Amino acid sequence: MVKKSLMYISLCLIFLLAGCQSEKKEKTEAASFNVTSPLVKDTLVNKDYVAQIRSINHIELRAQEKGYIQSIYVDEGQFVQKGQLLFKIMPNLYESDVNRAKAESKYAQIEYQNTKNLSDKDIVAPQEMAMAKAKYEKAQAELASMNTHLKFTEIRAPFSGIVGKLHVRKGSLVDEGELVTELSDNSKMWVYFNVPEAEYLNQMDAKKDNSPMHVRLRMANGKEFTQDGIVQTIESDFDNETGNIAYRATFPNPKGLLRYGETGNIVITSPYANAMMIPQKATFEELEKKYVYVIGKDGKVHAREIKVAAELPHIYVVASGLGKDDRILLEGLRMVQENQKISSKYQKPEKVMSNLDLYAE
Repeated sequence: MVKKSLMYISLCLIFLLAGCQSEKKEKTEAASFNVTSPLVKDTLVNKDYVAQIRSINHIELRAQEKGYIQSIYVDEGQFVQKGQLLFKIMPNLYESDVNRAKAESKYAQIEYQNTKNLSDKDIVAPQEMAMAKAKYEKAQAELASMNTHLKFTEIRAPFSGIVGKLHVRKGSLVDEGELVTELSDNSKMWVYFNVPEAEYLNQMDAKKDNSPMHVRLRMANGKEFTQDGIVQTIESDFDNETGNIAYRATFPNPKGLLRYGETGNIVITSPYANAMMIPQKATFEELEKKYVYVIGKDGKVHAREIKVAAELPHIYVVASGLGKDDRILLEGLRMVQENQKISSKYQKPEKVMSNLDLYAE
């Protein structure tokens, strides 16, 4: 009796397990997923590059004479005109040197004139006349030199621009060559950025003539600068360590918003003809490689690696790995496994793209 009961219970368990497995199988086979295909169309892609902003004319102003700072006529950040007086070094010693040189020059002039009068009467030898003339010319040269030293006690702006940090204060003792401030002409700005080799080649291929390459500048606060820039120079060689080449763009800066030392991002818009685009959510990553699930003719999913040419908001432009007629899993990527057979519902790529939050035309 006990044996019959055990056999009965065992049979019930077997049927119960078989029923569960059958139910699970039916649910698996019944699972339906949305799939789509790449959207192929012409598009524009914005590419960002980290940039350093520099003034076209940025110099260090240094003292050309030694002495005490007598006066400072400007403040940090002040705009000054070309030739405007910025600093004055105490001129007393240099004025004394000028006065001494004037006296020596006057004395040499008188001596030269007297010798010339005697030479005209053949009273002195020609050598003596030549010596007097040389002494006079030497005294004149010394006077000109002393006047130059005196002039250097005034530090003036060599061009119009903005004064930088003041490195000295009134009464400071400065040596010849010591830094006193910087001066920047910010009417135009140079913006430097580096471009990888592959992107450089793509940009050169896209240029059909010698027309200038226009770029935009996104500032540190995320806003775009109001003026467009033009790439004017590209360095002659690539950096072997980074594989990049340096560009330099020039931006007009009429309102003086850009300053020396700022950072930002250069934005270059590149056209992509027949770009193959897919939603980013249809991809997954493994070991820094991107994959999609492609649905085969047998309804089974297979992971396939793709290469991304460019990135748009919520969209990848695919460089390789997909064909325009391939069907890819749109969602539920974590719910499937390699070679799993699924039931799929196809959605047109145009509709899929239009439903994305930010679809870049």
